Amino acid sequence: MATLRSMEEAVGMIRPVDQIGFGLGPAIPDGLMTALGTRDDWEDLQVGGALCLNLYDVFTKPGVSYRCGFFGPAERLHHSMGLRVELVPGGFRQMAPIMARFAPRVMVAQAAPPDEGGRVSLALHLGGTRDELLRAGRDPDRVLMVEVNPHLPRTASLPPIYDNTIPLDDIDVLVESDSEPFALVDPPSDEVDAAIAGHALSYVREGSTLQTGIGAIPNIVAAELARGSLSGFGIHSEMFTTGLMRLHQAGKVSNDAKGMFDGVSVTTFALGVAELYRWLDGNEDVAFLPVETVNDPTVISKNANLVSINGALSVDLYGQVMADSIDGRQISGVGGHEDFVAGAELHVDAHSLICLRATAERNGEVVSRIVGTSPQGSVISTPRHHTGVVITEYGAAELTGLTVRERAHLLVDIAHPDLRPDLRKARERSAAPSSGALAMTCLMNSWTCRETSRLSSAHGIRIWNTWNIPSNSWASVGTLAARKRST
Repeated sequence: MATLRSMEEAVGMIRPVDQIGFGLGPAIPDGLMTALGTRDDWEDLQVGGALCLNLYDVFTKPGVSYRCGFFGPAERLHHSMGLRVELVPGGFRQMAPIMARFAPRVMVAQAAPPDEGGRVSLALHLGGTRDELLRAGRDPDRVLMVEVNPHLPRTASLPPIYDNTIPLDDIDVLVESDSEPFALVDPPSDEVDAAIAGHALSYVREGSTLQTGIGAIPNIVAAELARGSLSGFGIHSEMFTTGLMRLHQAGKVSNDAKGMFDGVSVTTFALGVAELYRWLDGNEDVAFLPVETVNDPTVISKNANLVSINGALSVDLYGQVMADSIDGRQISGVGGHEDFVAGAELHVDAHSLICLRATAERNGEVVSRIVGTSPQGSVISTPRHHTGVVITEYGAAELTGLTVRERAHLLVDIAHPDLRPDLRKARERSAAPSSGALAMTCLMNSWTCRETSRLSSAHGIRIWNTWNIPSNSWASVGTLAARKRST
């Protein structure tokens, strides 16, 4: 049974050598994490989680390390300061098995206060940590601490299959907080964002199922849809945002034709303005489900007329997407980006939209975010075979089913006009076979000729060697490679 403790008492239960685990963003108990920073006796405190929404002094202390699954502004700052903040690569769906392998002795979470049935609501985050919270609470050698806050909403799920509550009987330590939850204000937008959003809106139709992420472009899309004539939308989105609330408030969401979880908007965590949290309180129109369900590409693909809207940092002419790291600097993480891109491409009436500005400013120079090839050391977030539609302010490039050459042509056409000539040169260089590639082709052709002759002879069939490749494959490779170099 849960024991009510003060913040100081709860933090005093953490050992100088210990492990603490928590979920992503709005799952993090702000009061407990702040209180951890009052101690200076850490010897080896390992913390595992993702996307801190505040700057916590505990990470500046000697003897403390943070294994993070998704960087935000706080992680980027701490990492730039040389603190022991390191990325653990993995998608949001992988957070549950990663946390289970880490198996921290202490699990922490924040929740809405218990109801009359003695259960706390995990409020704004279900994600991939509930099972680990329960395991910690039920293991006599581990500890589950929950920070309850009356300003957090009691959100809904889909019982009995899905549950976003925890019984008090499984909680070891309960602490109380009265702070306002982190509010994510709407980012400013400009005419470039509006142009990109305009291209994205052309893919939305009556009854589309929507998935949106953070940023000015998804917010503009939601606002325009709320004002427009289309309706009957469904929502299946890893993150529930202020913009998706506005769609509900405008009467544009029905969730009656998705084909999966009809009748409710589906999400696994929420971030937005304070009004969103009040709106979610007791609202059964929105169901919080585990991330392993919400972000499962096979589940995503079953939603009718899905339009998935995500951002990127850069895209190369092959269609490879860099969305979480640039120039060796970690910006965010994998999250659910790849899951929704892959899921959308499994259904003929679905569209995955990768939205980005055509240019960025780097060291005072305007550079293209559509690049010829990914720079050395780049981390690919989405492989080329999953990328569907890439959108900039100059248009949309629909890549599904196109050849490598066709993709490159379309991607050059949505780059900044002043930077297209260099991209066309890069496209032509990548299309021309290198001497090494030509040599390998000759080697393979020679091997294929010999194998074809051997197999045909074994079956009494005579095959003419129309390639006329010399039998000495290494000699032919050297000769042709030399010819290539001399031309």
